Amino acid sequence: SAIESLFGASLTGVAFSLFAGQPLTILGSTGPVLVFEKILFKFCKDYGLSYLPLRTSIGLWTAFLCLVLVATDASSLVCYITRFTEEAFAALICIIFIYEALEKLFHLGEVFPVNMHNNLDTLTLYMCVNRFPCGDKPPNSTTAEMVQHWNQSGFAVDAIPWSSLNMCMELQGDFVGPACSHHGPYIPDVLFWSIILFFSTFFLSSFLKQFKTKRYFPTKVRSTISDFAIFLTIMVMVLVDYVVGIPSPKLHVPDRFEPTSKHRGWLISPLGDNPWWTLVAAAIPALLCTILIFMDQQITAVIINRKEHRLKKGCGYHLDLLVVSLMLGVCSVMGLPWFVAATVLSISHVNSLKVESECSAPGEQPKFLGIREQRVTGLMIFVLMGLSVFMTNVLKFIPMPVLYGVFLYMGVSSLKGIQFFDRIKLFGMPAKHQPDLIYLRYVPLWKVHVFTMIQLTCLVLLWVIKVSAAAVVFPMMVLALVFVRKMLDFTCFTKRELSWLDDLMPESKKKEDDKKKENE
Repeated sequence: SAIESLFGASLTGVAFSLFAGQPLTILGSTGPVLVFEKILFKFCKDYGLSYLPLRTSIGLWTAFLCLVLVATDASSLVCYITRFTEEAFAALICIIFIYEALEKLFHLGEVFPVNMHNNLDTLTLYMCVNRFPCGDKPPNSTTAEMVQHWNQSGFAVDAIPWSSLNMCMELQGDFVGPACSHHGPYIPDVLFWSIILFFSTFFLSSFLKQFKTKRYFPTKVRSTISDFAIFLTIMVMVLVDYVVGIPSPKLHVPDRFEPTSKHRGWLISPLGDNPWWTLVAAAIPALLCTILIFMDQQITAVIINRKEHRLKKGCGYHLDLLVVSLMLGVCSVMGLPWFVAATVLSISHVNSLKVESECSAPGEQPKFLGIREQRVTGLMIFVLMGLSVFMTNVLKFIPMPVLYGVFLYMGVSSLKGIQFFDRIKLFGMPAKHQPDLIYLRYVPLWKVHVFTMIQLTCLVLLWVIKVSAAAVVFPMMVLALVFVRKMLDFTCFTKRELSWLDDLMPESKKKEDDKKKENE
């Protein structure tokens, strides 16, 4: 579904960048939405329903319900999405990025395993044989489909060169021998080289991103290197991989603009082969999907519109949800993935647009001045994403471990600035080594720990539900975070303590207000 993902992202992203109220938000296929689609696909497979038509029905119902939320001013409910809720959700998305990157790296260990029982005498001993062992002739159990496949390959059935390495997998043969794994002959160094690429990409991206604070080169050069840190990292790692020459797994991008499946077109019927009642019954899962879309979109929007980002323009929660709803309906009819505000991508986008003071005293850190608020970067991101279909000759050189390293960097870098993780660090810090955090002046340390433990418990529950069979109730659990936060008003915390622990006012602003009160 690579073509559908690229086309859907480009189509939805361009529309959102042009017409949305907050163009700094970046849309993407988020983890929670993918969880919902996996559950839906499994349901269709278990009960013999056509997946794409049912998905189209649910998508159209979801788009309609989101439009109802826009018309009824439901976006005003974002006032109940406080730091407690948004940071728990943002932390979950960051952890998903980190976990998925590491999981894909470990998966490479299965595809390119290390030969732990190698013998120098049999290190390269392997051969290709027919999947049904019977020498060089097809066995009695060979199906007509296999014979047809062999004939189409240009070989006579009784004269297939099973010893040919290049043709073995194409002819549905198997590799056997002491130098073989489940996926074919052992290829040395691929796994170790992939690990090197993975972590080198992560550390180089982190280094180049912080390059603007170094002492070398003029300010503009340092700023440029920092702004294009990930792009430069990918270019460097692709060049290194090409020079070394180890056959690392590469990015696969289709070279034709057509649906992945030849059994479907660009328009999907909401009914298809399913019974008529599925059109009505689709409203039930659509309700859960609507809650998920609404929470995912608005929590990310609240994070982007934080006061500490010092944005000059308005928020536009209603308009953003309106554009997402309309494009959700379009993507459903065309069989494209659903796109909603992506938390990690949006945070990375905002961080890349930060403006800092150029002139500062020796040894003084640059001051944060604000964000470059514009529509150009978001628009160009999705335009280039659509044009990437025509850049397959270049993209095929990008190693997959390099992309996994970028995902790891995006997940880790997005954790910075989340107060939740700053409070987790306090568990292992003696009082004399704790930073001068403003909430520590007004809230007892034990209450800070209790607040953090409640938030951590919610995060763990969200993760457990996401990976368990109960993932269908995941949207409701995200919504439940708001109610958990509301219940804290009736516990051991006073309103003043909660205002310091769960207020969106920037730390620097709080400290300035604190000093003014002391002077008075």
